[in-house]
Amino acid sequence: MYTSHFALKRVVIFFISLCIHEVHSQAKPEWNAIFNKINTEVQTNSKAYSSLKTATETIGHRLTGSANGEKAEAFAYNLLKSYGFKDVRYQPFEVESWSRGTLSVKVGADAANMQNVKSVSLAHSPVKATVNLELVDMGNGMEEDYLNNPGKVTGKIALVYLGVLPGSKPGTKSLHRSEKTALATKYGAEGIIIINTANGGILLTGTASVTGKLIPIPAVCIGKDDGLKLKNQVAASKTMAAIDMTNFSGLIKARNVIATIKGKSIPNEKVVVGGHLDSWDLATGAIDNGIGSFSVLDMARTFKALNLQPARTVEFILFMGEEEGLLGSRAYVDAAIKNKSIDQLRYMLNYDMTNDPKGYSTTAEESKELFQSIGAIAQSFDTAYKNTFRAGAGLHSDHQPFMLQGIPTGGGAGGTLPNNAGPCYHADCDVFSLVDEKGIKNTVRFSSMLLYGIADAIEIKAKHFTDAETKAFLIKNNLKEPLEIAGEWRWKD
Repeated sequence: MYTSHFALKRVVIFFISLCIHEVHSQAKPEWNAIFNKINTEVQTNSKAYSSLKTATETIGHRLTGSANGEKAEAFAYNLLKSYGFKDVRYQPFEVESWSRGTLSVKVGADAANMQNVKSVSLAHSPVKATVNLELVDMGNGMEEDYLNNPGKVTGKIALVYLGVLPGSKPGTKSLHRSEKTALATKYGAEGIIIINTANGGILLTGTASVTGKLIPIPAVCIGKDDGLKLKNQVAASKTMAAIDMTNFSGLIKARNVIATIKGKSIPNEKVVVGGHLDSWDLATGAIDNGIGSFSVLDMARTFKALNLQPARTVEFILFMGEEEGLLGSRAYVDAAIKNKSIDQLRYMLNYDMTNDPKGYSTTAEESKELFQSIGAIAQSFDTAYKNTFRAGAGLHSDHQPFMLQGIPTGGGAGGTLPNNAGPCYHADCDVFSLVDEKGIKNTVRFSSMLLYGIADAIEIKAKHFTDAETKAFLIKNNLKEPLEIAGEWRWKD
């Protein structure tokens, strides 16, 4: 009886294996053993968590253009060297650096009754600005809010909610803070106060510029509780707001850090994996984007430790300047266009606040079979990995410059931030204690498998779009409007 049961079980497993192979036919047979080695190496020897801990303790924040930013660049470079990479290089680029100076925000019925409001400057606000004007509530700060109230904000200060206000009409979509600032400027505002969505008085920083250049009006963020009270105050009676700020801006040099593994048989095709190393200066940027960039560093360590060399060339990139306008990734893409290597780029994987993924995402629906082939093997090592698949597109991270050139992009999907870290986005509570070691290990092991699988695949079905196809793709994914606001819609019709 036992022998018969065992034989039956073996037959069932055999047919399940055949079915998996049939459904996920893009997986090479040797990937099972290679992915098993990746799984064991990361589980046993990952340095992502410990390296990030060291960086937060010895460097602190990693603001582009600051002394700390330069230390972070050197830290990543030396770490890659220590992993055995001989082909590590800096990619210098010039940026318009911005750092905060002084700030005072006061509100009240008149000059004699002004009260201080806890606030933080948004990046790329003017070097000096002093305004004392009426505050007007512009709701969600979307274009329709201005069109429905012609001239309401002209010569005044706009009060805008960062996300979508409760009670907004169903289907209302939000925009990035920089796009909301651009709209306020377009309709004549002389300043903007943005209300954060996080509870507990948490303040959010980040750029208010769609271009990475200085904006003409002061932009600040205030806490949710203060902001909602202020909305009520403005609704009840005329309210004045005074913003007085100083900041620093000047051209400086920053550096992406790049390590390369040359492809074994198709070296002229390249798969790029990157994450932004820089952070804002209110905290140490452990979540944004320590968990992403140090996962990329550990993917590189894993490939080197196992002497992995897939068919295509792989580049590991630590971008600087993401927070100030995707400056490092733009510099990389601009250089690739200039030296004509842009056509070699077959895929870009981006890791920005990625944690404990349960599947893979991509802009290319046609990658589903390949991605799920890879994910099926990953799932065989850990059933907590669900092998989900998501196709779609968004903006405001380092994949964007690649995507705008028609390059397929992707990464991990389905995970959640550890330890309720979401409210600490761009805030002074983004510290190392939020990081989960298991989550960052999962990012490294499952993403290393994805990276290897794409780089070693017999065929990558995802197409490098033509210019016309890129335009159609962006329209299909509802990205025309935000790109127009940002001045990045290059098509005339």
